Amino acid sequence: MTQAESKILVIEDEGSVREGLVENLKLEGYEVLCCANGKEGLEAYETEAPDLVILDLMMPEMDGLEVCRRIRASQRETPIIMLTAKCSEVDKVVGLELGADDYLTKPFGMRELFARIKALLRRARPQAVSEEEAKPETQELSFGLVHVDFKAYRARRGEDEILLSAKEFELLRYLASQPDVPVTRDELLDNVWGYNNYPTTRTVDNFIARLRHKVEDTPDKPRFILTVHGVGYKFVHEVKEAG
Repeated sequence: MTQAESKILVIEDEGSVREGLVENLKLEGYEVLCCANGKEGLEAYETEAPDLVILDLMMPEMDGLEVCRRIRASQRETPIIMLTAKCSEVDKVVGLELGADDYLTKPFGMRELFARIKALLRRARPQAVSEEEAKPETQELSFGLVHVDFKAYRARRGEDEILLSAKEFELLRYLASQPDVPVTRDELLDNVWGYNNYPTTRTVDNFIARLRHKVEDTPDKPRFILTVHGVGYKFVHEVKEAG
């Protein structure tokens, strides 16, 4: 299931928060449903079968804790992110004990929310994750005059050693694991930095620029780490000229 195929149900009674969530989630490519109270939200959950629920704690008609309890009673394992203006540890513990998968206290950043959504959607697809984990990691890589040993964290161009940071090794390995495939900045943030760090897409651009200066012969005219405009980056091996 791709991000565009994922359906998210937002149950939030505060209009400005609800509208902001819906707008930003749609911009991220999700299909979004929204409800203004717990009773309507539970009905939408039962009829629409969303892939993930963003659930406010304090709502009219039926509060978020009761909605969460009833969703879990349905025996479905739909991921639930609970939102609240409260910061009480008790509220957090009760929500998690009732079956919420994650918890955000208002106000929160959209990038943090998106990262948590992506992580929960990945976890909700165990077969896809296990297949990905089953793929052997790239241990060595050669392109142009560059040779990289990821296991030993060593790189060289010809006889000269290239000093790469651990994150630069990880970034190069992730790109090289999907040769000729465009990879978005958000995907790189999720898989190289991890969602708990909450870096920005500018972080990716800065690391790519530094990596190009270390592995490309002409960094401002890269041959291996290419920009895919409007998407992100991709790694390509040198194309040999026929002749």
